[in-house]
Amino acid sequence: MRPRLAAIVLTLASFCFAADKRVLVYTRNYTPDGKGYVHDNIATSVEAIRKMGAENNFDTDHSEDPKVFNDANLKKYAAIVFASSNNEAFENDAQREAFQRYIRGGGGFVGIHSASGSERKWPWYWAMLGGTFLRHPKMQPFLVRVIDSNHPSTRALPASFEWTDECYYHKELNPGLKILLVTDPAKLDDPKWAEAPGATVQGMIPLAWYHNFEGGRSYFIALGHKKEHYSNPLLYGQILGGIQWAMGVKQ
Repeated sequence: MRPRLAAIVLTLASFCFAADKRVLVYTRNYTPDGKGYVHDNIATSVEAIRKMGAENNFDTDHSEDPKVFNDANLKKYAAIVFASSNNEAFENDAQREAFQRYIRGGGGFVGIHSASGSERKWPWYWAMLGGTFLRHPKMQPFLVRVIDSNHPSTRALPASFEWTDECYYHKELNPGLKILLVTDPAKLDDPKWAEAPGATVQGMIPLAWYHNFEGGRSYFIALGHKKEHYSNPLLYGQILGGIQWAMGVKQ
């Protein structure tokens, strides 16, 4: 093999190896007035994903700096995880466009909990994630039902389980979503449901989903408000399966 060709092959091989082995966990929450709600689960969720990586052979970077969204940097990652990010994820359109190119180039995305509250003015982001946050009733226990147990995030789950959380309602649901988890709105304590209902699928509130989008892969789970959720195997296993699917890991 000619030296120049060998160098090119080695460079491409190195790039593929790095991309298959690294994820970016992004947790920015910014509003101009400084009043955006910041979840206290962020450090715990980052620690949990680092643990997943150590156990499953991928590296994890964490950032709250939107400057990481440039083409050269994003090439390092097989998946980008928005872990309880909220409000404005980016500083400018150049960063948004770099993120779009990443997804359209085959990149993977994972959204956790309030990631659906990021970029509330950007319809492309809603479509990519699958919807945008509307509201939630008070923290309470509710029954979660698994309607698709074939996805890597749900294979180890029981058919249903009780979970105490903020039950997120969304709007602008992408019609191409493949729903994984649901709950029954009729069973929730929510006096405002009649006046401000969330979007439903066959009468159920979707809580987790995935889809292929513009060449990339997107997975979202609305659960995960409490810090202790991230050591619970029910959530931990779902996030891990979602990350592995987003990375394109064959399972």
